[in-house]
Amino acid sequence: MKITKAIILVFFLVISIQMNSQVKYKEVIGKLSIRETTYMIRVPENWNGTLLNDLDYFNKANSDTSMELLNKGYAMSGTKRRKDRSRNYDPAHEAHDFISIFDVFESKFGKPKRIIQLGCSGGGTVTLSMAEVHSSRIDGAIAACAATSQWMSNTHLDALFVLKSLLAPELQIVDFGNLSKEELIKLQGDWETVLKKAQETEVGRARIALAITIGQWPAWGGRGKAPVLQPDSKDVKTLQESMFHSLIALIPSQRTKGTSMLEISGRGQLKSNVGLDYKDLFENGNKDYKAAVKKLYKEATASLKSDLKKINDFKRIAPDNVALKYWSAPGRTHVGQPKVPLLRIHTIGDGLVYPALAQGYEALVKQNGYGDLFRTAYVNSWGHCSFSKAEWIAAIETMMQRLDTGKWPNTKPEAMNQLAKKIDATSEHRFIEFEGVEKYNRIWIPTISDYKGGNR
Repeated sequence: MKITKAIILVFFLVISIQMNSQVKYKEVIGKLSIRETTYMIRVPENWNGTLLNDLDYFNKANSDTSMELLNKGYAMSGTKRRKDRSRNYDPAHEAHDFISIFDVFESKFGKPKRIIQLGCSGGGTVTLSMAEVHSSRIDGAIAACAATSQWMSNTHLDALFVLKSLLAPELQIVDFGNLSKEELIKLQGDWETVLKKAQETEVGRARIALAITIGQWPAWGGRGKAPVLQPDSKDVKTLQESMFHSLIALIPSQRTKGTSMLEISGRGQLKSNVGLDYKDLFENGNKDYKAAVKKLYKEATASLKSDLKKINDFKRIAPDNVALKYWSAPGRTHVGQPKVPLLRIHTIGDGLVYPALAQGYEALVKQNGYGDLFRTAYVNSWGHCSFSKAEWIAAIETMMQRLDTGKWPNTKPEAMNQLAKKIDATSEHRFIEFEGVEKYNRIWIPTISDYKGGNR
């Protein structure tokens, strides 16, 4: 690929003062051709030969973590999220933007000894795509709080479907992208009223716990500041209260319409639960959550079996073939076949991209025979992408060890915490053993029919 693939706007030497030390680096800012995506490259004077590439680098280039990585000798590059991204989201195109950035980098600074693709949220999503589809251009990958679009959509659907079938059959749970701001605010208020009313009764509390368990949503997770302390999963009362607060934080609203952009971009309704047995989905849930549900139903003298039948009998939701076709394309979905070392990290209180997705991907990777290339680490934190500086750099140094030696270092929580503490003792280090669900419910691999947009 020729350098004409990019338009270089700025190329100069800058000096930044960070933590009482000088970080000298060369900087390139430009716009890539075709889509005109804005990008940035920084190469420190003490470059160690490794390039870290991140979807969101442009907007966080001056953060403490980014400047610390420059200080350590890493070159860094990445993009600024496009203004039209919410309506034209395409991780496959984002991956091709990265390839153009690599070409620009090589033309200006030479070929890196290695490239590590990394990122959080949408950056994690495209990192998975790079590891599976464009592995020839990178050496390793770190995907944080990463989503697979169809998986996330359906996982988001299941808890809402339980609530709709048992508590509010009249309320909307799909097609949020078609709602105006005012309509979405009203829908949020209606759902809040339903849930608060349910929380006042024993059977309502049992049904809230059932929705979280079947949906495989975190009982302690959401956006903003955690409204309650992290519950003991064995304490049914505090666990259920946390489930309620998580549901309130995750019901349809302006803050939680993340799956809408998937449907807007795919030009159709993506979610589906046709043919599912919700009894099976319940059995696959977290064992402590299931125990809590059974106890709550017993205390309410209500029938769990009857409610599961009611859910199974409720009218199902079918996807649009055009949306399935769009999200079936390579680079837009993930099939559990990374071709380079891939470290996946996730916060356990992520209420936007649920940690169960990471469990499902790990299971699929092992099933496909790629387990030697893959590791997962979980961080005990509320929120989406709420990693500390030490935790993030520990993930990078873990990948560096894997690439240097050809073998994974110890990625158990104790070892990861020791590494994070060594990196920065003042920063949080919260890696934890994570039990999660017994089996992730929503692994989806596109069929030939899906890819062609055929009838189901």
